[in-house]
Amino acid sequence: MFNKILVANRGEIALRVLRACRLLGIRSVMVHSEADSDAIYVKLAHESVCIGPAPSSKSYLNIPGIIAAAEVTNSDAIHPGYGFLSENSDFCDQVEKSGFTFIGPDADTIRLMGDKVSAKKTMLEVGVPCVPGSDGALPDYPDEVIRIGREVGYPVIIKASGGGGGRGMRVVTKEEDLLQSVEMTKTEAMMAFGNPEVYMERYLENPRHVEIQVIADQYGNAIHLGERDCSMQRRHQKIIEEAPAPGITKEQRDKIGATCVEACQKIGYRGVGTFEFLYENGEFFFIEMNTRVQVEHPVTELITGIDIVKEQILIAAGEKLSYQQDDIIFRGHAIECRINAEDPYNFRPSPGVIESYNVPGGPGVRVDTHLYQGYRIPSHYDSLIAKLCSTGDDRDIAIARMNVALSEFMIEGISTNIPLHRELLSNSKFVEGQQSIHYLEKWLAERRES
Repeated sequence: MFNKILVANRGEIALRVLRACRLLGIRSVMVHSEADSDAIYVKLAHESVCIGPAPSSKSYLNIPGIIAAAEVTNSDAIHPGYGFLSENSDFCDQVEKSGFTFIGPDADTIRLMGDKVSAKKTMLEVGVPCVPGSDGALPDYPDEVIRIGREVGYPVIIKASGGGGGRGMRVVTKEEDLLQSVEMTKTEAMMAFGNPEVYMERYLENPRHVEIQVIADQYGNAIHLGERDCSMQRRHQKIIEEAPAPGITKEQRDKIGATCVEACQKIGYRGVGTFEFLYENGEFFFIEMNTRVQVEHPVTELITGIDIVKEQILIAAGEKLSYQQDDIIFRGHAIECRINAEDPYNFRPSPGVIESYNVPGGPGVRVDTHLYQGYRIPSHYDSLIAKLCSTGDDRDIAIARMNVALSEFMIEGISTNIPLHRELLSNSKFVEGQQSIHYLEKWLAERRES
């Protein structure tokens, strides 16, 4: 087992990893920017190292600085959290070459699944269902691109091979717009990801976003922890997540879960990961795999009782997977609302000082956050400040508890999206579990016009 883990992240996920380390009796090191010197996780860690000024390019993305911090603190391993460098294969390579353990898959796996073209090709080879589309990256020949568009069928979506986080995508509804859209997406992809490759998929009109959580060790053992529904999203950014997904049967769960487990074993996957799918008319279509812990992992923890971050650390330390598939029992329902420091309707970021603060509680309520009264939220990072979770014996109870928790959650001094969540929790489409990935965008547009 590791003696000391360096956490190369910030915010609530840094605190979450710190707690897992404490549970395992592992000492922790927090790297932080100058803007995060007063963060609670920095104060709670055994050691902390400032690695640069506020901009993430000079701190949380500063690979030499992070590795130097691991060296001076005699750390054994580095946990990347999510975002920042968590899916950066070059960072993983440098961590391992410097003599530390990267808590995640190996660099080759990250590289394979990080490129959407190679990921899709690999998934097709191992039997995971994918959205109909181009066979790899689109060619440079216009006539061939037109032919592929006709074969796939309109509408189509053009995606950057190296994209992620909802960026590098463009929907095309008619053939005359295809070539221009492809070139524009290539240009954007090169600027954003340093990779101009794009590919084409059929654009599904009304899909849901359903993902499968997996855990695998280095000895060929793998399990799935069921599915999550993440369909309530804006600009491909998730707002509300829940587990299990409404309307998914046990038979469907067992089948797609077993497929994902088999894929992990075939590609030699190690660690925690998530297979993301579009789900429409009873069919699953693979879109990408995230090779890290997900923001929404708490809802899976709440319905399975599995500490996902703890398992992630144990597997990185060379331990065998603690569970077999038959050990996994799904109980009740869980919902997560992402609480962001932003205007609830125009989504303008709202950094500032927390003047007054009250955290909700009671049966079936979990809050993952690094906030405290007097804390100053920096303007340099993602606006996520808390994850409010509720659980209950069924979905109705989980929704009722979430409504109570949202009414109790008080954060004054800044704007948050809590009012938006309170509206969405009573929205008929959400209550019925019928929202698609396009629903929230349409609802917001109609709300602005009314």
